[in-house]
Amino acid sequence: MGRKTQITREMILEAAYELLDKSGIGAVGIKPIAASLGCSTQPVSWQFGSMTDLKKELMAYAGNKLFGPMEEAMKGKGAIEAFFISGKIYLSAACDHPHVFRFLCVDDPMETIGEDPYEGRSIFEFQFDRHAFDLLSKEYDVSPKLLGEAVRDTVIYTHGLAIMMMTDKNKLSKDKAYKMMYNMGELLLGKLGIKTK
Repeated sequence: MGRKTQITREMILEAAYELLDKSGIGAVGIKPIAASLGCSTQPVSWQFGSMTDLKKELMAYAGNKLFGPMEEAMKGKGAIEAFFISGKIYLSAACDHPHVFRFLCVDDPMETIGEDPYEGRSIFEFQFDRHAFDLLSKEYDVSPKLLGEAVRDTVIYTHGLAIMMMTDKNKLSKDKAYKMMYNMGELLLGKLGIKTK
């Protein structure tokens, strides 16, 4: 008789991620995960206890898979280039992994995992794309308030493009979306005297 394979948290999260990527969060459940791993439901239940706990970890796991490469891609780049790299990665995620993008960036996390990440505050109270804002503020002598607004508005526009890419059956092409994002960022930062070219 052969040895049983040890089912690890990583294996469960990867199986859950693959289900999410292929069919959306509705397809992620203990039975489908167990079926994809070729095991009973017991290891999945034992590792996570509940679907809420699994989805909390899946959110972090999926976020790392989708956006983890962003920091490395931005490393050593000038502030403008890094800012637009982050936007390109964001848009690519919406186009290439629409179900994962929806889970991470569109669906209400309170419905998904039962927690309010903003603790009753508006998302607009936070600095959008903090890393890009910090890079830009170090490189350019611009009012932090105005710079924050320009970054915020570029991010909001980029998010709108990402939603269109995620839902549009005819798919807005990545190249077209990248150009649109770049043009908006150029316009908003240009009003602050920041040249993007």
